[in-house]
Amino acid sequence: MDPFATAHPGAAFDAFEPAARERAARRAPWTPEDGPLPALYVSHGAPPLFDDADWMARLGAWADRLPTPRAILIVSAHWESAPLALSSPEPGTPLVYDFGGFAERFSRMTYATPDASALAARVAAVLPDGASPHLTRRGLDHGAWVPLKVMYPLGDVPVLQMSLPTEDPERLLAVGARLRELRAEGVLVVGSGFMTHGLPFLTRAMLAGQTTPGWTGDFDAWAAEALDHGDLETLSRFHQAPGMPYAHPTAEHFVPLFVTLGAATDPEGPVTTAIDGHMWGLSRRSLQVA
Repeated sequence: MDPFATAHPGAAFDAFEPAARERAARRAPWTPEDGPLPALYVSHGAPPLFDDADWMARLGAWADRLPTPRAILIVSAHWESAPLALSSPEPGTPLVYDFGGFAERFSRMTYATPDASALAARVAAVLPDGASPHLTRRGLDHGAWVPLKVMYPLGDVPVLQMSLPTEDPERLLAVGARLRELRAEGVLVVGSGFMTHGLPFLTRAMLAGQTTPGWTGDFDAWAAEALDHGDLETLSRFHQAPGMPYAHPTAEHFVPLFVTLGAATDPEGPVTTAIDGHMWGLSRRSLQVA
């Protein structure tokens, strides 16, 4: 039996979407009087997110609490590339279906967003001389479009994806710091990963939602405590954290967090957890910083 299969794949999304679109249409657009938007770290899921009514409701409610951004810049675990690169800013940017083993329906989903050329120019302007990202024809991968399709279902906000150029926390904090001023212009800066991502160690019981492994609980508690204390030094030593290396056999789903923290007004300041809990025994902790 395929552990990813559901009787009606995406049925929860079909039930969620009409009301979500209505709520999105009623959201107030960002204005300068709102002040800087927060920066987010989102545990992004994958196509199974569209089968999880509770998770979608939490993501949608999170977006409802924010003014609609003028644009979204997202750094996903699924695009590691140096030097920095940007996805295509053209309207209707295609999607990257960088997953397998799920219902074919998910590879037919669309998320056509408006032209993001103005955002591309601003991103280039805030980065240091010699570090301007190059534009590509790449579309949005599932670390970008899956959560955004839930949070901003109208697809009316320009979206640009920036590559993850390194896994070094200090360098990613510096990248985030360069992006900080965009928040005061109505740009939502998002790091997209997963708080634990031990896919090689999934069990049938975890896939069935019957158990949460100790390594997920240990790593999640360690991260939550360090975040509560603004302890960047401890977070940067994540390779030594409890639950490793099972929680993150590779680092790409954790380190987008440092872009988010770098974009904070105070990277050592408090964070607000927007979503907690688990999927398949993995921590879906997601948060925002002011």
